[in-house]
This record gives sequence, structure tokens and C-alpha cells, in this order.
Amino acid sequence: MTTAVAPSAALSAVDRCDRCGAQAYVRVELPAGGELLFCAHHGREHGDKLRQMAVAIHDETGRLLGTSATAPGEER
Repeated sequence: MTTAVAPSAALSAVDRCDRCGAQAYVRVELPAGGELLFCAHHGREHGDKLRQMAVAIHDETGRLLGTSATAPGEER
């Protein structure tokens, strides 16, 4: 018997950090089957501990590196 793990769905603006309520960019899947969501800041802050206990970590913080095409010129 083989088990396959479904890939995590992409995080969206409705996914909020469990610590502060900001947009979540990190999803941590726990051994008991639950999950935690974190903004980039709290994901980095708690990263070492999360890596020790997580079954899987879905990290989309790389999306923050780009600048929005609608950002003012001085922000690009």
C-alpha cells in the first residue's frame, strides 16, 4: 500500500497569521494533522522550532521579493 500526500494549496490573502493576523506566507503541517499559518515575520521568528516539530512546511515568503507592478516608481 502506498500513500501519497496531496500538495498544499497556495496561500492566499484570506489566509491569516495565527500570531498577528497579517497575511500568511508559511503553512506548517503538524504531526497530529493540524496546521499553523504564519506571516513571514513570525515564520522566521519561530522557524527553528517549527522545523523541529513540523511534518511539512509550505513557505511562500519568496513571493515578497518582487515589487508589485502597480507600486509607485520610487518603490520599484
